[in-house]
Amino acid sequence: MEKKILVVDDEANIRELVRFNLEKEGFSVIEAVDGVTAINTVRTEKPDLVVLDLMLPALDGLEVCRVLKKDVATSGIPVIMLTAKGEEIDKVLGLEMGADDYLTKPFSPRELLARIKAVLRRVKREPGVEGELAIGNLRINFAHYGATLSGERVELTPKEFELLKLFVTNTGKVLTRDYLLEKIWGYEYFGDTRTVDVHVRHLRSKLEKDPQLAEAIETVRGVGYRFKETIA
Repeated sequence: MEKKILVVDDEANIRELVRFNLEKEGFSVIEAVDGVTAINTVRTEKPDLVVLDLMLPALDGLEVCRVLKKDVATSGIPVIMLTAKGEEIDKVLGLEMGADDYLTKPFSPRELLARIKAVLRRVKREPGVEGELAIGNLRINFAHYGATLSGERVELTPKEFELLKLFVTNTGKVLTRDYLLEKIWGYEYFGDTRTVDVHVRHLRSKLEKDPQLAEAIETVRGVGYRFKETIA
């Protein structure tokens, strides 16, 4: 069954370029020219992935991403940011809003295709753990991609949940940044391990209600991260 990709960009030539290359690879392509239309289209069409421009009329790409990732009905749909902005702050903001990847214009259609395929491969992977796990006041439901802390739901993006799952199912092990990139993003992220650091920082902030739990995600300097084997 062919995958459906939503391309959101107010530049017709960009949409045409992306459509041409995606359709040549067997993807089905739908389009949106502004942020409001993009959100409505995602909700009605349920695409397999969204290629989302940052600079959009009506509602910018960051806000579109935030809305989609907060809605349980659309939070699992991966988003690749496509933008002319190359500053690090824009990249960090996009990732913190829950974007799955980030590509700066001008871009190579082949690179965009590679990233789309990599993200879709990750989404396709079978669940690694079933059931529920309790760690202190934290309850993680692997089947429903949900977590609660002291009875209150923790709002996690798909990437943050995948990180948390890897940490709690590999307690005591040092997980390198490259390993986390490969396991969660599905391909080598061109050496940009800051992506992992951004998501870990955001994950810790969402666990701060229980400081001991947030601190359980330890930084192993120059290597990666480790989840403490025991929490007192």
